[in-house]
Amino acid sequence: MLRGPAAALLRRLAPHVSCGATHRRVPPPITSSLLARFSSAPTTSPSSPPSSSSAAGRDEAADEEESPEISNGDAGARLSIAVDRSGLYNPPEHSHEPSSDSELVKHLKSIIKFRSGPISVAEYMEEVLTNPQSGFYINRDVFGEGGDFITSPEVSQMFGEMIGVWAMCLWEQMGRPEKGSAKFVNFTKALNINLVECSPTLQKIQYNTLKCEDEPVDDGKITVSKLCGAPVCWHASLEQVPSGSPTIIIAHEFYDALPIHQFQKASRGWSEKMVDLAEDSSFRFVLSPHPTASLLYLSKRCGWASSEELEKVEHIEVCPKAMELTEQIADRISSDGGGALIIDYGKDGIVSDSLQAIRKHKFVHILDDPGSADLSAYIDFASIRHSALEASDDISVHGPMTQSQFLGSLGINFRVEALLQNCTEEQAESLRTGYWRLVGDGEAPFWEGPEDQTPIGMGTRYLAMAIVNKKQGTPVPFE
Repeated sequence: MLRGPAAALLRRLAPHVSCGATHRRVPPPITSSLLARFSSAPTTSPSSPPSSSSAAGRDEAADEEESPEISNGDAGARLSIAVDRSGLYNPPEHSHEPSSDSELVKHLKSIIKFRSGPISVAEYMEEVLTNPQSGFYINRDVFGEGGDFITSPEVSQMFGEMIGVWAMCLWEQMGRPEKGSAKFVNFTKALNINLVECSPTLQKIQYNTLKCEDEPVDDGKITVSKLCGAPVCWHASLEQVPSGSPTIIIAHEFYDALPIHQFQKASRGWSEKMVDLAEDSSFRFVLSPHPTASLLYLSKRCGWASSEELEKVEHIEVCPKAMELTEQIADRISSDGGGALIIDYGKDGIVSDSLQAIRKHKFVHILDDPGSADLSAYIDFASIRHSALEASDDISVHGPMTQSQFLGSLGINFRVEALLQNCTEEQAESLRTGYWRLVGDGEAPFWEGPEDQTPIGMGTRYLAMAIVNKKQGTPVPFE
């Protein structure tokens, strides 16, 4: 049960219902011993289109006819030079027929062709999601009923309220006022909001959702949220967020979109899974015929696992960017104070083969029409914990616990009861459905509507983890 300031805050929350529509660190070179450990034989290796014998014959004939004769200065002596073009790649004749490929598909194919070989799943994923011109997140609103997927904040207002409770409790643990009736007011006055968002479209939506306005200042302008009066800034990465002040970081469904490398156990060890072009120019998965630089990260991840855990898996997913981001978070919290809350779907151990694509709320093939579907993967919370602890001795890591345990300990049960006291029947149904989706497990037992709309609980699939400065003690509700 939640006690102290958090419980007091919940009692003060007005029973108001707002029923919104569910609307590159460069790795060091690979050592010979590491290559020996992780080398693999090619399962499928890309090959260049063969040159036709007739074309080679024509080239050779032309070479003989056009061979230049160069005088070497001796009496009448001549040197004949012939150029053999038979081994050169002969590209197909250029077609002026219109292509049905999207700009992103053309871009991906051009990368593979330019390199004369496949690209990693991580590079494919990064291009598909955040390519500056046509990435999935860049030019569209992907959230809500009219988008491609629904996240917890769209499910119910109660999720955001519980996150607010956690943030305020952590703020008090960081040394802010411990007494008084205006704690929530003081908390909002202390806020500076920094949003890490690479999508211009989503930045505009966030601007409107926070009811932001631009206000003139001496040297330009400042953006302020009229909801709480806090200044708001946008950044492309965490590194751009100003440091030097205590920081509370909320990473909700952020890690799952970071690009992953996939590895498969082959006859000679682990081999990286890659994306290549088939003969018909469609995308396909292949295994790398050679060791790749990302094997360094695989080696690091395997070092955190037991031999028993490794023996059980045939596939491993590794996310170097998640490791690097966690190190940045740990460094910042260590030096500036504060904490981070990470909520995402995942597991507390090695993740095997979780990469998925979702388009309009339905699963589709990962390589189908790149850029039209969201790509995401399960979070390896064990990897996050090890990355944080290795980065700093001044931080502590707590969890993960299930989202159901996290929200329940913060008081969501009391909050839903309070809201149900003052709402219409339609609002009550929306509250019950949203509550189940946040904390339930599987299909809702009370549902009487259409079968294809049965609420599915994500209370056990989603996990919560906290990283905090040791000086602040254990954060709620991880005691």
